[in-house]
Amino acid sequence: MGRKSVTVLDVRSSEVSVIVGERGVNHTIVFNASHTESYDGFDDGGVLFDAAKFGEAIDRCIDSVQRMTNERIKKLYIGVPGYYALALPVGQRTSFPKRRKISEREIDELFKRGQNAVEGYRFVRASSMIYITADKRRTVDPLGLATTSLDAQLSYNYCKEAFAAMLEPVLAKYKLDVCYLPTQLAMATYLIPSETRDEHAILLDSDFLTSTIGVVLGGGIMDQESYWTGTAQIALSLSDAFGVPFGLAKSLLSRANLYAKEGSDTREYLYRGTAYEIATKDLNEAIRSGLDDLCESIGTFLEYDSGKELDCKPLYITGEGVPQIRGATEHIARRLNRTCEIVAPNLPYYNKPAMSSRISLVDMACEDREKDGFFRHIFN
Repeated sequence: MGRKSVTVLDVRSSEVSVIVGERGVNHTIVFNASHTESYDGFDDGGVLFDAAKFGEAIDRCIDSVQRMTNERIKKLYIGVPGYYALALPVGQRTSFPKRRKISEREIDELFKRGQNAVEGYRFVRASSMIYITADKRRTVDPLGLATTSLDAQLSYNYCKEAFAAMLEPVLAKYKLDVCYLPTQLAMATYLIPSETRDEHAILLDSDFLTSTIGVVLGGGIMDQESYWTGTAQIALSLSDAFGVPFGLAKSLLSRANLYAKEGSDTREYLYRGTAYEIATKDLNEAIRSGLDDLCESIGTFLEYDSGKELDCKPLYITGEGVPQIRGATEHIARRLNRTCEIVAPNLPYYNKPAMSSRISLVDMACEDREKDGFFRHIFN
């Protein structure tokens, strides 16, 4: 690929995408090629329903972008979805005999001491949440500050070995370098402004088969949990309740409006030449019931992480799941008694919640490449 471009593989629970992009002017992102393919997803244990189709989908994506750019991919950044990720907060402290200005050396030492091996996972990335100096100053960047001690709240991101085992046999034939990126962290740092994250933020990534919620602080994830709850499960319940094909049930989610005026009207839906009649009120009630399962999981998570830091904090929602259902955000807000807000990339043509993971991963990959280029330049 080009000297400034990066290639990202975004793995969602129903599709995979390969995107080639680079940093444009004013911190924007320019896309050179992209291709998306659907696959059958995975079960609640993270096992692929059809490993062969999964590999074929990735092959088609890679082959397509290589044809578009007329270049071979040399390095691939792979997003680790929340269902295969682990985020661990770690507190570290360092003290000095006298006041000292904090340098990169002290920061690096804190990160090294906080990293531990986790069985069944491989380390992916570490980031800082907040630092506190001896005089109780809170900062996200302590470099250059003089202090006799430094407390650090750090976040360590891990990838399940099972996820790597799914991908690496597929990618082996391409002979490329692989770098894993935590998708949830990428979305949190890209979609939520830094001044908001510095005071804690809550992000829900709503996917087709899964949902992942996390508490974000500064540049790291304080806590994160994934659930086998998505729009696929709601569509399946609609299929069973109304005796309609699963394909039609999926389309009903994007065609419904939970807060439209309801009466006794019945609508006719045509699917592959067959007409199905469904009462609007019954459809909306069935969707709300499905959303309530997700609300229970979110409520349990927030109750466990309750504290004054999260009081009155809005729930930011993104992804291709809940945001596609009109009125779903309002229903979740009412059930949780918390403000909910949909977030998406601030880019023309890509400002859809379904694009959040792809754009965020490209942004993080570009940032990593810029850092690598800078340190390589200094070294040389």
